[in-house]
Amino acid sequence: MASGAYPDMNVLTFAILFGLLLMTFPGSPLDASGSQAGHTLELTDFTTATADLGWYVVNDNVMGGRSAGDFRIDDGELRFAGSTNTDGGGFSSIRTNPLDLDLSAYAGIRLRVKGDGRRYTWRLATSARWRGGEIGYWAEFDTLDGRWDTVDIPFANFVPRFRGTRLDGPQLDPADITGMGLMIYDGKDGPFEFCLASVHAFAASAERQ
Repeated sequence: MASGAYPDMNVLTFAILFGLLLMTFPGSPLDASGSQAGHTLELTDFTTATADLGWYVVNDNVMGGRSAGDFRIDDGELRFAGSTNTDGGGFSSIRTNPLDLDLSAYAGIRLRVKGDGRRYTWRLATSARWRGGEIGYWAEFDTLDGRWDTVDIPFANFVPRFRGTRLDGPQLDPADITGMGLMIYDGKDGPFEFCLASVHAFAASAERQ
């Protein structure tokens, strides 16, 4: 074989070592489905790049109420709108299909929202049951009318409820998240409109002050 067919071994060794160094350099791109140095975990941004969580509607007509609400997903946003009627219920909600999430490495849920000035509730579910029924963990948050905002909800803020009634326990177990949901149940009548752009889990080191 002609001279020069094989590269100099010292040059080859240097190239391999340099390549490995680049792979471990802190500025290297991170997997978008993971986190920013482990600080956040994207759960959905309502694009084709994230999983379809199978959202569906649950309004107060399940208990004879008169509220109405529905949603659509378009251009990377979920739009949830309708009207609440406190005569017989007073709530409208959407929920995901069953999930299997271990968020024990995180401190809470981060939402990117545009609201209407009304108060909304983020709901989490686990395998915890009370009298055979699913316990919902609720955390309320306020919105700015017509303005985008980032809302951080620590897991410690979620309160166990069963069909709206507050329970003494058990506390939320972030390692056992089986569902999520968005609800309006602020004791008011009238139209509502809410846009949700993304849902993340955030670590304690990434909590907004």
